[in-house]
Amino acid sequence: MDRTQQPKTKDLSEIGLLPVQRTVLPNGIPLMIINSEEQSVSRIDFMFGGGYWTQNQKLQALFTNSMLREGTAKYTSSQVAEKFDFYGSMLELSLLPQYSYITAYCLNKYIEQTLGLLESIVEEPVFPEKEYAVLLNRELQKFQINSTQAKYATMRNLRNALYGDAHPMGSRTTEADFDKLNTDMLRRYFDTHYNSNNCYIVLSGKITDRIVAQTEHFFGTAPFGNSQKSITFPNFDIKISDSKRIFEERSNSQQSSVKLGMHTIDQHHPDYHKFNVLVTILGGYFGSRLMSNIREEKGYTYGIYSGFSHEPDSSLLIITAEVSEQYVEPLIKEVYQEMDRLQNELVSEEELTIVRNYMTGALCRTMELSFSAADVYQMQFINHLSDSFLSDELKAIQMVTPQELQRLACRYLCKENLKEVISGKKNL
Repeated sequence: MDRTQQPKTKDLSEIGLLPVQRTVLPNGIPLMIINSEEQSVSRIDFMFGGGYWTQNQKLQALFTNSMLREGTAKYTSSQVAEKFDFYGSMLELSLLPQYSYITAYCLNKYIEQTLGLLESIVEEPVFPEKEYAVLLNRELQKFQINSTQAKYATMRNLRNALYGDAHPMGSRTTEADFDKLNTDMLRRYFDTHYNSNNCYIVLSGKITDRIVAQTEHFFGTAPFGNSQKSITFPNFDIKISDSKRIFEERSNSQQSSVKLGMHTIDQHHPDYHKFNVLVTILGGYFGSRLMSNIREEKGYTYGIYSGFSHEPDSSLLIITAEVSEQYVEPLIKEVYQEMDRLQNELVSEEELTIVRNYMTGALCRTMELSFSAADVYQMQFINHLSDSFLSDELKAIQMVTPQELQRLACRYLCKENLKEVISGKKNL
């Protein structure tokens, strides 16, 4: 290899995402398989419909999912942890608005043992009081620490301003909500949501016929769970605050957190992919307009970014930064000026080429591993997107013109709709 010569480059013509095999287990559980010839490591994802979208009490879904590793009918919490460590496996529990996740990474040679542990976790947790008290105290301390941070407060207040108190995305948790929980609530949530009729399984990695057969043996032969009812997701009214600016004073904060946000088009909208290019130009990467102006030229902040937050019933455009209190107003002014520039001036071909290359490279990273491909397929599933979503994005990145970007800026970058949410010291 001659390292004095630049490697040849070529344009990406298509998204080479690893193919997915979709099937259904004998008990009716949908199964997705993303196979690759990588090392003998696998990932198993269980998705149970519900999340905090269907909970009856704040924190109910989070604590139910978190307690699954804290003891089952066969194993204590310490035995669960020891066995996962012994087999070189790893367990992750996470929560999305409408789905609860149980994820395990394991060596293929220990797939049977890992699936046996997962079977006990998924089907027979016991929600022991001692472990619940420890988890409650830990999560409360985490909440108290987060509540002292300005950036945490601004996100809570922004979502509340854009959704309202009665919406799952706008409802604000308080310390009193922790006191209202108990293990009976968690058991009720578990009985309602964790069953084979409300379950989806995704296998990724080096998936052999043996792994598929073992998955069917442990989870696919018969129904499991105390309820076999399908989960229906309720609709919630979105109530947008009339206030343009929401300020929360934090006299001890070293910096002010600033978030500008508004409702925008979702991923199903025909303009979305090209609008995504525009948002990337505005603040979606390190060389963006906002970073070049507000960080590099003005020195107001170390970082400022724009991006989307996609929720089950809506999408948000959010611009976020942390800044000293004396620069809050100048920063917001510069953000609006950059929006005006995109509306009044055409993006140069040079800048558009840089952004195209950046976004294409980001798409390529989704194709590197089967785990990345699994993330994409799950994202498409929970957001009801087609398998052509990434191909459509690539096409939009390559085909969008400066004139189209200007039109999109005029249509969707509406300063009047942006909420200005600030948390920090008052600038006297």
